[in-house]
Amino acid sequence: MQQVTALVLAGKRSGALDPLAANADVAQKCVVPIYGKPLIEHVVHALSLSPRIAEIRVVAHEPDEIAAIPLVAKLRRGGRLSFREAQFNLVDSAKSGANGALFPILLTTADNVLVTSAGYEEFIEKALAEEAGAAAALARKEDVQKADPEGQKRFYEFRDGSYSNCNMYWIGSQGALSAAEVFRGGGQFVKFPKRIAKAFGVTNLIRFYFGWGTKEDIFAQISKRFGYKMVPIVMSDGQFAVDVDNQRTYDVAGRLLARRDGLGEAAPSATDS
Repeated sequence: MQQVTALVLAGKRSGALDPLAANADVAQKCVVPIYGKPLIEHVVHALSLSPRIAEIRVVAHEPDEIAAIPLVAKLRRGGRLSFREAQFNLVDSAKSGANGALFPILLTTADNVLVTSAGYEEFIEKALAEEAGAAAALARKEDVQKADPEGQKRFYEFRDGSYSNCNMYWIGSQGALSAAEVFRGGGQFVKFPKRIAKAFGVTNLIRFYFGWGTKEDIFAQISKRFGYKMVPIVMSDGQFAVDVDNQRTYDVAGRLLARRDGLGEAAPSATDS
């Protein structure tokens, strides 16, 4: 079984205190509590349950607050989890986390609380099957809205449908790490379309804007730009596209975690694992 390294981006954007963190009276968003546990504990717990994950690297500016979480401390003592220093840019944080790591790398974020262990394994299996140099996880609009109508407000429009980003990425090799440069301007391309031109070129901006081409067509064009096979991975669960960005998505994620628990699908308390 091929194993991967998981990078969990848990830094601060531009060094500013996130509004959710301010409301929760904590120093950083990743430790804001949701449904009984800090955001990052949900993520680390799901990753730790997968035998595909060899090492979990948490990329953070302020690791002490995260290290105090019992599950994190336990995994750290066992050598499964370590910290890497975050930068004030997503690309530089990814490179910092990847330094000396075992490839391939699965990159996710500390607010991706709804992705399950099975979800991470689905992404890994599909990326390996595609022999991807780099990949991004997507969820169908209909699946996201089925999970919760308020889960996402904006979607990428392709000729074969509408999709949302799931904040899960695949970096197949050290060389493919250059693909992370598309986030140098901050990502969030649906909210800030002009960033597409800077990251992918004007031609691809036009293709995105008018929905010309399938998602595979667009990714093939991007692959030519970076020199590595970049593929879209469509996930089976629309919940995976809901991360905690603001109060609205915090409320949605809380509802979905509660519903999952009510259906008997929630993971057990991490402190009991």
